Amino acid sequence: MNAESRHIAKRAVTVAGATLVSRVLGFVRDLITAFALGAGLFADAFFVAFRIPNLLRSLFAEGSLTMAFIPTFSRVRAEEGEARAQEMARSVLAWLVSILAVITALALIFAPQLTAVIAPGFAKNPELLSTTADLLRICFPFIVFISAVGLCMGILNAMDHFFAPAFAPCLLNIGFIAAALLGWHMGWNVAYALAWGVVASGLAQWLFQQPFLTRLGFSWRGPWRWMDPAVVRMGKLMLPSVLGSAVYQINLLLGTLLASFLPVGSISYLYYADRLVQFPVGVFGLAVSTAALPSLSRLAAADQMDEFRGVIRSSMRLSLFISLPAMAGLIALAAPLIGLLFGRGAFGPEAIQATASALVAYGVGLPAIALVRPLVGAFYALENTRMPMLVAAACVVVNILLGFTLMQFMAHAGLALAVSIASYANVGLLSWLLRRRLGQWPMELAPTLKCAAASLLMGLGAWASAGTQYLWALLIPAWAVAYFALARLFGLSEARQMAEALGRRLRRRKS
Repeated sequence: MNAESRHIAKRAVTVAGATLVSRVLGFVRDLITAFALGAGLFADAFFVAFRIPNLLRSLFAEGSLTMAFIPTFSRVRAEEGEARAQEMARSVLAWLVSILAVITALALIFAPQLTAVIAPGFAKNPELLSTTADLLRICFPFIVFISAVGLCMGILNAMDHFFAPAFAPCLLNIGFIAAALLGWHMGWNVAYALAWGVVASGLAQWLFQQPFLTRLGFSWRGPWRWMDPAVVRMGKLMLPSVLGSAVYQINLLLGTLLASFLPVGSISYLYYADRLVQFPVGVFGLAVSTAALPSLSRLAAADQMDEFRGVIRSSMRLSLFISLPAMAGLIALAAPLIGLLFGRGAFGPEAIQATASALVAYGVGLPAIALVRPLVGAFYALENTRMPMLVAAACVVVNILLGFTLMQFMAHAGLALAVSIASYANVGLLSWLLRRRLGQWPMELAPTLKCAAASLLMGLGAWASAGTQYLWALLIPAWAVAYFALARLFGLSEARQMAEALGRRLRRRKS
């Protein structure tokens, strides 16, 4: 395995560690928010008010902006030098602030109308509509800060720094927790305290990035221009990626609409199962794609296509090395895991079994969901954002047709299985298109089979322990160690890479 692949594994460990902390803090945030805010008028108002800038964040700031910026920034840096790349980044910030300032001003003016569009049912309750509009006015500037944070993330990742961008979301969760507890302790309206906490956390994330940028020699002071040709090129890349993000949101919406025709509880079963599947994808799948994109962009800009092929193959292998055992574990322990996490109160045995069936159906597609990210990153590094968008749109159609068919026989689990099959179709199409571009498949058969065999053996062991009360949970670390041991036995270099990267990070912390 070459040095670039080892470097990606090291980056992935950094991103995964910080993301894991963020996910744990997010769980604490949900618990404290539920305790301090509860349910009712103000809770509904706040969640709707926050959903609007949060949706814009998912469409623009975190995904499309960074994915379009890194390849363009890397190419300018390689071809025109560091000073020119920094000029391009400053120009992007000027456009971002200008456009988002106008959007924010319109949102502040038309907050009641915007609320009525997002939550039309609120129109029946004037107090609820007015409260939501007030909270929206407080929350909305968050999109300005978080988009600027997304730009900082792109700069830092392109300059080979990954900790600060990965840790920044922790500050949002910390802001939520602090605002909820402070509002509750002081006797303030917790919904309004949370709204101000959202804005403060966005500013905190921006400020947190600045020392790291300065340390790498980047400065916001310097020349910039409105009509920067690199910014124009980035804008052309960004538009299809925004549409691709919108396709994903449409996919979720249509899945919910189909589930609404099923018995009551079906939407909840899918929601809880998806939350568990998204945990390994969000922590590890995102880590690999985030770590690989700067290398892919740099190699594409330098036209080093042999190295590019090697990096995409190692990224796919690393994604499979993590996602295949995660799939095996979730499927083997679906029922006891759901019971341990949610099985109390109104969430009875029937709900546990129904959610477990959805988790198995979603879990089947977990490797495909993880593999899509580095594949899309490869296309973005090649400055081709149009093809992933078209493939994503086609797979949405596949998902809808399969979902409608399978729900007739498998109820809500059929909808989850349709998502998994559509995800494999997405991987298959992107792999085939990338093979046409690169001249070879992005995945290797032998390492995939070895990884699958190790995951299967681990999964069988976990399944055998699933019937023991709580012992299965205590054995999870043992199954993880067993998987790594089997991977080393089968000669999978990813096990050594991950162990070495983790060991270096632990030694650095001790020193």
